[in-house]
Amino acid sequence: MSRVERFGLSAALTMPFDAALAIDLPSAIHHAKTCLQRGCSSVTLFGTTGEGSSIGIHERQAVIKGFIAAGIAPSQIVVGVMANSHVDAAEQARFALDAGCRGILLAPPSYFKNVSDDGLFDWHAAAFEAIGADVRGIILYNLPSVTAVEISVDLVNRLREAFPGAIAGVKDSSGNWSYTEKMLARHNDLAILIGDERSLAAGVRLGGQGAISGLANIYPERLARMIDEGRDDEEVVAAVNELVKYPVIPAVKAMVAHHQGEEGWRRTRGPLEALPDGDRKHLTAVFDRLFVAAAA
Repeated sequence: MSRVERFGLSAALTMPFDAALAIDLPSAIHHAKTCLQRGCSSVTLFGTTGEGSSIGIHERQAVIKGFIAAGIAPSQIVVGVMANSHVDAAEQARFALDAGCRGILLAPPSYFKNVSDDGLFDWHAAAFEAIGADVRGIILYNLPSVTAVEISVDLVNRLREAFPGAIAGVKDSSGNWSYTEKMLARHNDLAILIGDERSLAAGVRLGGQGAISGLANIYPERLARMIDEGRDDEEVVAAVNELVKYPVIPAVKAMVAHHQGEEGWRRTRGPLEALPDGDRKHLTAVFDRLFVAAAA
């Protein structure tokens, strides 16, 4: 598969907030354009790193409109959808698809626990039917550490059979390499996206098409190279190993604030909290040491 056909690298865009915790749209747009200039083929709005579950539907719509009005092509925008109600999920997805966005990163419902594949199939089917006959670009989001719901290989197969052309890919953030291998083996014609950057190059070598990555907010060039070449990057692995010692979303925001020299990027919406100063200083020192040394 050629580079043009591949999904490539999408920055799981972190979301800046002003002092009143409203979305700082100009800063978000500037950051997105920078990520695109530095090697990302798209940006993903309202994913896990973007605190998507804390952002309301009217805010979402305003951000999507603002990005497009600022010259970011809809084909460069993936929209994360996180909702327990299939009605809400469909409404969020329908707006993004009508705007021409590249696709939908669709998280499963997560309030109810110990649900079956049959129940998950019913929820997704109801959401797809509510979106409409032209449902497309759906990237199923496997993130069991957060949702407590696994998107099984068999469920992907059932949804593909029931809704031909709707499923574009799977983002696997399980951190379970055995699962990743099975998904790549069964569904290698889809865009299988590797959520754990430490396994990105190995996944690409087996046919993975890229990543939706939080680390792409900081070092997109390094990740894009891993996708293009299928070659491991020891500094990226070490950086992720350090990053996951902290709450990941505040940690990524702290690193963006460090690189941009704007402390406002550190702000999070409750229930999340900004990374404490001591942790922030330690993390930025480790990242600088890793990547400055590698560039020397």
